Amino acid sequence: MAELLQFVFSGLTVGAIYALVALGFTLIYKASDIINFAQGEFVMLGGMITVFAAQAGLPLPVAALLAIFLTTAVGLALHRFAVAPARGATPVALIMITIGASIFLRGVAQIVFDKRFHSLPSLFGGDPIKIGGAAILPQSLVVLASASIIVLVLWLFIDRTMLGKAVIATAANRLAARLIGVDTRSIVDFSFAVSAAIGAIAGILITPIALTSYDAGTLLALKGFAAAMLGGIGSAPGAVVGGLMIGMIEALSAGYISSNYKDAVAFLIILVVLIFIPQGLFGRAKVERV
Repeated sequence: MAELLQFVFSGLTVGAIYALVALGFTLIYKASDIINFAQGEFVMLGGMITVFAAQAGLPLPVAALLAIFLTTAVGLALHRFAVAPARGATPVALIMITIGASIFLRGVAQIVFDKRFHSLPSLFGGDPIKIGGAAILPQSLVVLASASIIVLVLWLFIDRTMLGKAVIATAANRLAARLIGVDTRSIVDFSFAVSAAIGAIAGILITPIALTSYDAGTLLALKGFAAAMLGGIGSAPGAVVGGLMIGMIEALSAGYISSNYKDAVAFLIILVVLIFIPQGLFGRAKVERV
């Protein structure tokens, strides 16, 4: 029982990070119909900028805020200078642009930072907490609590604010939103910026546990995309559930089958979803925008 509980704790921790990455995919997709495969690089930048800013002498909270600010600026620049000019392109072309941006950001990170793995100190110490015979790190609780707060704040923002309503209107019908006075380009700018900030926060939270490097975002992007697909691309609750499910399945398969196949779980789930439930768990069977 203790062994199963240990795998559950591990799965929930990584699943929360996958859920945040999936939320970034979902937010951009809802506002612009674009799947942004540079989302993983936002996670990488959050962790790497925080590490190097802290090494330069900045207090850790200040370094984290700087990382979030700079990553948000990168997300905004990605839309303004790469995606927006190609707005009339096909979906495949737009996806290729985001993949190119991902490769570019990895290359820049390799030059600006280095190729080594880096970590950050845990916010509340490194001594594990014993629960039911299993151990959980305090940083894992920070990850779970922070992910829950981000999901709650994002839901309240979308549901209770005028800007959130504008995001919904833009997602539903961009032309109609423009006709009623919504600046849809600014809304999409905002979506890219927020998704980049969420990615940066995820990177900062996971670095004390899983380390980070210039190429850490690639695998996280694929797993976050798998979570978004499983939950239903465009569904925020689906992104959260999908991320937690993939984290749990990954942890259980690593514990009871083999850790060699851990990273293959996300790819297998993508194939299963595409074949059997292409709309995902919370998505609609057919989505048509007119």
